[in-house]
Amino acid sequence: MMASIMNMKAMTVAYLPMTGSYDQMPAAFDRLYAWIEEHDLKATGAPIAAFFNIPSEPDGSDARWELLVALSGDPADIEPDETGVGVKRVEGMKVVSAIHIGPYDSVLPTYQALWAWMEDHSYDLDGPPMERYLSGPEVPAERVRTEVLMPIRRV
Repeated sequence: MMASIMNMKAMTVAYLPMTGSYDQMPAAFDRLYAWIEEHDLKATGAPIAAFFNIPSEPDGSDARWELLVALSGDPADIEPDETGVGVKRVEGMKVVSAIHIGPYDSVLPTYQALWAWMEDHSYDLDGPPMERYLSGPEVPAERVRTEVLMPIRRV
């Protein structure tokens, strides 16, 4: 695993807060992109998921996560509407990242390697871990590219 430190730029995003199992993700992304289109906004870049807790339930029913899609221009903040989607500003941050190649359900070793890297290099987590999805759903599972992003700060 090759870890890289980078500064993620601030961005304005359409976002969809979620709870429950991650198998809701494809339908949730469909909902988010449909909302963006309905509001005449323009998505830019690869979509991101942020993870706010480690689920304790075997079925993931207590997972708290959020989908983010960067928007071009600088649209105003919008509180989530009846669909659950809103627009907000995400501040820039320093992250350590690594690319995982393979099925989504095999990404755990990449997270473990980044945790070890952070410990070895005197960094703490400074926000929710994220995944940027570099491949679309049409890519075979063994070739899917997911960038794991860990916001960091020096210890």
